Amino acid sequence: MTPTVAARLRGLALLILAAAALLLGAAGTASAHAALTGSDPRQGTVVDKAPAQVSLTFSEAVSLSDDSLQVLDPKGERADTGGPSNVSGTTYAVKLHSGLPDGTYTVAYQVVSADSHPISGAFTFSIGAPSSTSVTVTGQTAGGGVVGWLYGFGRYVSYAGFVVLAGGAAFVLACWPRGSGVRTVQRLVVAGWVALTAATLGLLSLRGSYTRSGSLGDVFDLELLGQVLQTKTGAALVSRLLLLAAAALFIAVLFGAYEKRDDDEKRDLTFGLALGGGVVAAGIAATWAMAEHASSGLQPGIAMPVDVVHLLAVAAWLGGLSALLVSLYRAPAEAPLEASAVRRFSQVAFGSVIALVVTGLYQSWRQVGSWSALTGTRYGQLLLVKVGLVALLVGVAWISRRWTGRLADTVVAGGAGKRRDRENAEAGTPSGGRGAKGAVRSGAAGAKGSGAGAGSGDSAQGGSGDSQRAAQLARQRAAVDAARQKRERDADPNRYGLRRSVLAEAGVAVVLLAVTTALTSAEPGRTVEEAEAAAASSSSVASSATGVVTLDMAFDTGGEDGKGVVRLDIDPARVGGNDMHVYVQRPNGRAFDIPEVKVAFTLESKNLGPLPVVPDHITTGHWSASGVQIPMAGEWEIAVTVRTSDIDQVTVSKNAQIG
Repeated sequence: MTPTVAARLRGLALLILAAAALLLGAAGTASAHAALTGSDPRQGTVVDKAPAQVSLTFSEAVSLSDDSLQVLDPKGERADTGGPSNVSGTTYAVKLHSGLPDGTYTVAYQVVSADSHPISGAFTFSIGAPSSTSVTVTGQTAGGGVVGWLYGFGRYVSYAGFVVLAGGAAFVLACWPRGSGVRTVQRLVVAGWVALTAATLGLLSLRGSYTRSGSLGDVFDLELLGQVLQTKTGAALVSRLLLLAAAALFIAVLFGAYEKRDDDEKRDLTFGLALGGGVVAAGIAATWAMAEHASSGLQPGIAMPVDVVHLLAVAAWLGGLSALLVSLYRAPAEAPLEASAVRRFSQVAFGSVIALVVTGLYQSWRQVGSWSALTGTRYGQLLLVKVGLVALLVGVAWISRRWTGRLADTVVAGGAGKRRDRENAEAGTPSGGRGAKGAVRSGAAGAKGSGAGAGSGDSAQGGSGDSQRAAQLARQRAAVDAARQKRERDADPNRYGLRRSVLAEAGVAVVLLAVTTALTSAEPGRTVEEAEAAAASSSSVASSATGVVTLDMAFDTGGEDGKGVVRLDIDPARVGGNDMHVYVQRPNGRAFDIPEVKVAFTLESKNLGPLPVVPDHITTGHWSASGVQIPMAGEWEIAVTVRTSDIDQVTVSKNAQIG
C-alpha cells in the first residue's frame, strides 16, 4: 500500500467517525454530576404552617452522611432531627422538629454524587412570613480550599504516574526489549510506580476531608477514613493499591530476570509479561472507571470498558513518548535507541490515536450531550481545549514520524561506517590507531622506568601520588566518555531532530494531562443543562395555597462566573402591596452573591411601566422588597437585570398573571 493510499484511507476513517458523532448527537439525555432539581418546600416559598420534613430531589442518586442535609432556623440553630433518609428514587428528606416558629429557614446540603464528586448548596424558605436570619451561607466547603487543591494535585500525579508506569513498560516490551537493561528507562518506570502509589495513598487520606468538612486536620481522622473505605471511591483506591503491589512484581521481573535473558528467551518471556502486565494495567485503569464519570449516567455498562480502553490508549501513547524521550537523551552511546524501536513506537502511537478518537467521541457525546453545551459550559470548553491539544500533539507526532523515516534510511549506512571505524582502529590503519596505542604503551613504560629510578625511599610517597593520579585520570576518562557520548548523540542530525520533536510532544502532553485532570473534575455539560431545564420547567408556577407566583429565569452575562438562575417570588401576587423575594443561584443550585439585582414591571396591554424596584440584600443569594405596588390586574412582564461584574450584566424577563 502506497503512502498516498494509506493517507486517504486514514482520512476516510476520520470522516466516518465524524459522521458517527453527528448521528449520536440526537440520542437521549444522561447525567454524571448530581444536580438539585427540586425541593419541598420549594426555594423561596412561604408556607402557612411548618412542614413535617424537607425533601430534596437530585438528578441522580447521591451518597449521604448524618450531616448531609441540615435545616437551620432564623437564629442558626438546627431545626431538623438529623439522619436524612431516602424517600424514593433520587429524593431524600430530613424530618423537622414540631412547633417551629415563623420565619425564614435555611436548607444546606452537602452530598457526594455517584461519580465521586462532592456537591453542596443552600436555599431558604419561610414559615408564615419571611424574616431576617443570622445564617450566612459561605459557599461550598467540601471540594475546595487547601484540601481541594491537594486532592486535585493528587489526581494529576496519579494520572501521570499511571501513564508513565504502563506506557513505559509497554514501550520496553513492544518497541525496545533491549531497553530493559537501560538504567534511565528503569528509573522512569519505577518513578511512575512510586508516583502512582504515593498519590493513591494521599487521595485515600484526603478523601474524607475532601467530601465532608474541607478541613486539613480531618486528614488524620481515622474514623473518617473508615467511612471512606466503605464508599465506592474508597474501595477503588484500595483496589488500586493492591494492583500496584502486583505491578511491583511485574517491574521486578521486567528489569531483573527479563533483562538477563538472551534474545530467544526474551521472546518467550515477552508474551507472558505482556499478558500479565496488560491485565494489571487494565485493572488499575478500571479503578478510575468504576468510581468516576463512567460509572454513572447513561450506559455505564458500555462507558466503563470504553473508559478503560481510553486510559490504556493514553498511557501507551504518552507514557511510551516519555520512555522514548529519555531513551533518545539518556541511552548510553554503546547501546543507542535503534531506529526500528522508534518505528515500532510510531505504529503503536498511531493505533493509540485511533483508539482515542473512537472512545473520545463516545465519551464526548455521553458527557456533553448537545452542541450548545460544547461552547456554553465549562466542561465543553475544556473538552474543546483538549481536542485542540490532541490535534497539536498529532501534528508534532507527524513531524517525529518524518524524522523516524529519515533515521531508518541512514541507520544501515551509519552502522556500516561505525563497524569500519572499529575495524580500522583495531587493525592500526593510517587513521592513527596503532600509533596511538604505541604511544600509550611507550608512555606507560617510561612512567614505569622513572618510577623505578626514584628509589625505595620514596615508595610511600610515590604510591600516594599514583593513587591521586589514578583518581584524577578516572575522572578525566569519565568526562571524556560523557562528552564523547553527547557528541555521538548530537552528531546524527536525524536523531537530533527526532529528539527535539519528541521533546515538543512531551511538553504538549504535560499540558494535555493537566486539562484532562481538570475535565474529570468539571461538571458535565449534560448535567448543567439538565439543571437549567429543571429550573425553567418550574417557571410561572402559582401556588393556590399561598398565593405566591414564582418565576425562574436562567441568565448568562457572558463574563466570568456569569451563568446562573434567578428566581422571583411575588406574594400574594394581587393588586396592591406585595412582598417580593429574589434568589440567585448557580446552575448546580448553590446560592451566590452578585453586585446588583434590579426588577421592573411592565403591563404592555395598558402601556403601563416599566415600574422599577430595587430590592434589598438579605443574605447570600437573597434580595427582598416589601410593599411592591401592582396598580391593576393583568399579564405583567417582569424583567430582572442581573449584574455580575462592573461591565457584565444582562436582563431576562418572563410574563406572569397578577391579580
